[in-house]
Amino acid sequence: MKKYLIQINLIILIIIAFSCNHPQNPLAYQTETHSRGKAVVYIEEAFKPLFTTAISTFEGQYPKAKIIPNYQTENDIVKAMYDRKAKTIVISRDLDEKEKKYLSSIKIEVRSEKVAVDAIALIVHPSNKDTLITIGELKALLTGKNNHWKTSGKEIKVVYDKPNSANFNYLTKLCGNQAHNKSIYATKSNEEVINFVKKNPNAMGIIGLNWISDDDDFDTKDFLKGIKVMGVAKKADASYYQPYNGFMYTQEYPLIRDIWMINKGRRSGLHSGFVLFMKNEIGQTIIQQAGLVPANSPVRLIQFTGQ
Repeated sequence: MKKYLIQINLIILIIIAFSCNHPQNPLAYQTETHSRGKAVVYIEEAFKPLFTTAISTFEGQYPKAKIIPNYQTENDIVKAMYDRKAKTIVISRDLDEKEKKYLSSIKIEVRSEKVAVDAIALIVHPSNKDTLITIGELKALLTGKNNHWKTSGKEIKVVYDKPNSANFNYLTKLCGNQAHNKSIYATKSNEEVINFVKKNPNAMGIIGLNWISDDDDFDTKDFLKGIKVMGVAKKADASYYQPYNGFMYTQEYPLIRDIWMINKGRRSGLHSGFVLFMKNEIGQTIIQQAGLVPANSPVRLIQFTGQ
């Protein structure tokens, strides 16, 4: 009898082990590791196309893992970490010392990892002949000192995604917190900015480069139909550059920023596993293929010379 009880117990243990490891069973996510479990990651909406691809690739490689993205504005994401709602966040900057000190005071210790260099892209309607702008001219536009196109003389309608976003924060910082042009309008997303510019010849759109940088992505190709990307110069007597990753790597394109992943999850958990994935070879390759600059793998620069 004892022999049969032992055999039955072994069978039950095998069944439980199989069911817990099966990717379709909810129990499969309960034992969390770097490659198994469920993790909610709060991501700035400007980086949505990149992380849509990254999450799909990660889950394809680790079928017992489930990454649930929560796309919000940068300020709301930081607040979610303060409120203990977010374990891992993706924003355009590292937390400053004051923020880290506050989190430490409420027993939240974080680890910050820079994973990529991104950029702000300025887009206009294809019929617009003004496709070049300096940083000085952009500041004058955002602060209301000059808001008319050079060629047509018509008023420029500046559109961005939404207040408190990474794009909004970047522009506010660029202008020393003085952006107040009455011709600046908020939409609801980077995608809405692109569609607005397609329909309005006098508009200038401000978006995260990530939305239009991946030439192999079908959505990107669709977004690029009906817009032009402006060239930007640091000053009037300097060269103009578009946001290609080579010019971002050399910092010749002036409107660059970083992508940071900030994590307070367990070092052995899925949150940490996803951050490590983005830092390591596969994640960095995804970033480079998306037209951005990987933090840990240098961009290959090729110089052509005449014969």
